[in-house]
Amino acid sequence: MDRILLKDISLNSERSDIFIEDGKISRIAPAGTICPPEGCDVMDCRRKAAVPGFVNMHTHAAMSLMRGIGEDMVLTDWLDHIWEIESSLTDRFVHLGTEVAALEMIKTGTTMFNDQYWFSTAAQKAASAMGIRNAMSYVFLDHLNPEEAEREKEQCVRMHAEAEGWESGSIFTIGIHAIYSVSEPLILWASEYARKHNLRIHIHVAESEKEDLDCKAAHGGLSPVEYLEELGVLGPDVIAAHTLWLSEKDIEILGRHKVNCVHNINSNAKLSSGYKFKWKELSEAGANVCIGTDGCASSNNLDMLEAMKTTAIFQKAWRKDPSALPLQTLMEMATCNGAAAFGLHTGRIEEGYDADIQIVDTDNTFFLSPGPFLANFIYSAHSDCVDSLICRGKFLMRNRKVAGERGILDKARDVLDGLR
Repeated sequence: MDRILLKDISLNSERSDIFIEDGKISRIAPAGTICPPEGCDVMDCRRKAAVPGFVNMHTHAAMSLMRGIGEDMVLTDWLDHIWEIESSLTDRFVHLGTEVAALEMIKTGTTMFNDQYWFSTAAQKAASAMGIRNAMSYVFLDHLNPEEAEREKEQCVRMHAEAEGWESGSIFTIGIHAIYSVSEPLILWASEYARKHNLRIHIHVAESEKEDLDCKAAHGGLSPVEYLEELGVLGPDVIAAHTLWLSEKDIEILGRHKVNCVHNINSNAKLSSGYKFKWKELSEAGANVCIGTDGCASSNNLDMLEAMKTTAIFQKAWRKDPSALPLQTLMEMATCNGAAAFGLHTGRIEEGYDADIQIVDTDNTFFLSPGPFLANFIYSAHSDCVDSLICRGKFLMRNRKVAGERGILDKARDVLDGLR
């Protein structure tokens, strides 16, 4: 049984002891009051703070090996370029790319990520070996080709059967790329299969203005959200990435169906897809609003802290309101909201919750001011202030060191020549 005592750590600005046992936060008490049992791993956490691990709700993890290969392109041109490159991908490339992504996410405070990419079995093996929680999609993308659709159905069923043997830290999901890249019959089949087997549905929705206009032209004036509602796809089991180009009616629909909406500001802004994300309106309507980074080929990193800062700054700017996104709300979007989308008992540092914890080093210039901790953490610090990371009650990183880091980087370099 793994036991960890985080001794004298700052939690919500109070000095505390946090005792972790068998993967869960067993007890939280004032600093110096918990006596560690024999064999307990005790970490002295003076000048350190505890925050929940980040939940990155939209990634294409193996794209960690594709940074910078599609710069200065709009989304449609970028997709054509990426799809051409992906036609020659191998499971080894995806395995190594996912290892690199998991390493980066661990070093930047993420304990759970929701992925949509190819060779998901290889990706799952890589992520699980790194110890990070993961949700892996079988991705449907038939380009409206009926023969390809049938092949993907058969492959999905086989992969789902394989996923029955996955460890508890991994979740199998159904990935529907988008309404413009997946045929209507296949969208219906995939969503029905997901519902039959109680699986989450991960789909790109309303990412660009072109997607919105093309959908209306093809489907009698229906927006992407209205079209998906008409097909019966929307529900609380849907994780909708982007949800950027929305009407008031779209927002009402997403809220009514309790859809999990994921904001990816760095990717959206960098591809010039847009930036006016309606988090407040979606939340008030009943949607669960989360944050993701997207893949490194569009956002260039998997740093949730950077994504959070950019999210807040853009909200303040376009709404012309410096109070547009409160810090605590922003933290919830990056932690417990993502956990809730998967029904996980994590995302908070409270007794009884799973122990997914960032240990933040506050002994630096970023935390010297008397301002609120979250203000210093989100607006001032960088992710290298994350000193250690615990996921499911185990250290994935300690004192900025991750086991096998050098080997992961060396192996990844071996496959890059085949990509260039």
